Amino acid sequence: MSYSFFDFLQLIGALGIFIFGMKVFSEGLQKIAGSRLKGILAGMTRNRAAGVVTGFGTTAITQSSTTTTVMTVSFVNAGLLTFVQSTGVIMGANIGTTITAWMVALFGFKFQITPIALAVIGIFFAFLFSGNSRLRNIAEAMVGFGILFIGLEFIKGAVPDINTNPEIFSFLDSYSNYGYLSLVLFVVVGAVLTLLTQSSSAATTITLVMLFEGWVSFPIAAAMILGENIGTTVTANIAAMAGNVYAKQAARFHFFFNVIGVIWMLLIILPFLHLIDFIVQHFAENSLSVMGGEVESRANATLALSLFHTSFNILNVLILFAFVPLLVRFVEYIQPVRGSTGDFHLRYISTGLMTSPGLSIEQANKEIQHFSSIVEEMHQITNELLFDPKADTKTLLGKIKKYEEATDQLEIEISDYLVRISEHTNMEHDLTERIRFLQTMINDLERIADIYYQIAKLTERFDGTGSGWPETALQEMARMMGSVGRAIQSMKKHVGQTPEDVNLDESLELEQQIDRVRDECRDNHYARLEAGEYPTRAGVTFIDMLNRLERIGDHILNVNESAAGRRLKAMRIDGQDY
Repeated sequence: MSYSFFDFLQLIGALGIFIFGMKVFSEGLQKIAGSRLKGILAGMTRNRAAGVVTGFGTTAITQSSTTTTVMTVSFVNAGLLTFVQSTGVIMGANIGTTITAWMVALFGFKFQITPIALAVIGIFFAFLFSGNSRLRNIAEAMVGFGILFIGLEFIKGAVPDINTNPEIFSFLDSYSNYGYLSLVLFVVVGAVLTLLTQSSSAATTITLVMLFEGWVSFPIAAAMILGENIGTTVTANIAAMAGNVYAKQAARFHFFFNVIGVIWMLLIILPFLHLIDFIVQHFAENSLSVMGGEVESRANATLALSLFHTSFNILNVLILFAFVPLLVRFVEYIQPVRGSTGDFHLRYISTGLMTSPGLSIEQANKEIQHFSSIVEEMHQITNELLFDPKADTKTLLGKIKKYEEATDQLEIEISDYLVRISEHTNMEHDLTERIRFLQTMINDLERIADIYYQIAKLTERFDGTGSGWPETALQEMARMMGSVGRAIQSMKKHVGQTPEDVNLDESLELEQQIDRVRDECRDNHYARLEAGEYPTRAGVTFIDMLNRLERIGDHILNVNESAAGRRLKAMRIDGQDY
């Protein structure tokens, strides 16, 4: 045997170049698509059929079914998609991922594309340093495309030749002579190969090379493709182990959907492969059967394998489409959504960063919307503490304390996630700016939560004195709380909008209204204090709460400015411009 360990290392290196090229190509495509990917998924999944089309299109754009699946799970978490709608996208992603096999089979084996790949890199390499972000992203995708096919050519050159290394063929042949059992065995081999490479695209490419070089027969290669369909779902399940329940449900659905497909295909695989063989013989240039493995038919065999891959996934969707609700119920049964434990953790950010920084930022923004909802809840509890004489003060104070601790934790976790996003190299300037504004936003939201906790403690101490406010003071405090409440509702709306849609004029008007109410209440407070309408301690508590609520108004305006991605020129202290 003339194949050395150094030759094997060259094969591993060639595979690394291919996977790196695929990664660069995929990331470049995602950057070109940008936020439109989110719009595609959110707007085209009204039903499962539209979801299949959406999943196919998104995977075709990103060249990564994993990206599509992760985005889909995130939108389920955010309530933008139902679980049933998400299943359509996952099914479509199964079909979309077969495009890689076609691309490799057509360009990698039927044509000499390496000179073209080198020329593409030569043309676009210089644009990687362009100041135009869109041109830079296009260049990144095209350079990745070139590297991908150079890696494929290296793989073809690094695999051992069957004629000079017959031992390899003998080794594989010894496991392929067990008839139907061999097919089952190589399904397992395909799944393991995908787990080892951590990429179904890389595993599929290796299978195509093995078929082209004559290592395996067409039926064995088809069995490996089926295994790779299972292997890619195992990878997703491992990744979801540390994720939330929705990530686990989507991963489980993907696994069971593909396993069921592999089972029914194994029952009819031999006649189905003969049908594929007949189609390829009829339409391809070479009329030889791909089942026999003749040298002249191997390039056509790679096309036949791609056709098998696509046909299987399309038929699997068509056959199981009507049974999706049953499969969903089964997945929900084995992976139920548990009740809340009372702890606060990230809801919408799944395990690890998404492949696109822009999509990761969208997920962080979803967490900030959750953050703003907690702040709104704290406002409502404070309102109850101040004005409901029948309220259970101890319970409400406990809730406020719990929410305040939750916001401290959320600030740390979201900030850490944003820092990890910012570590992406060559990130566009507008994304960097957005991250900075999001960091400012969570800091202001946490300060609002702190102030509500301080007001709650003031209320507790004030109740302990046994004194109270006159009716006029209660009415004024209710006015102030109402003004702050309206500002919080507006803030919550703005946090969920794109920066261009945020209405800063409305935000400024609401903040100025808070200032005006504070000024009126303060003047009336001093008049009441001078008239002896309430004790000094009660008056001090009143003005203290009033000022704290006004500071909440300032922080709310800061959040709105961060949501808009711009600052108002005039800075205000106590309602005065300077």
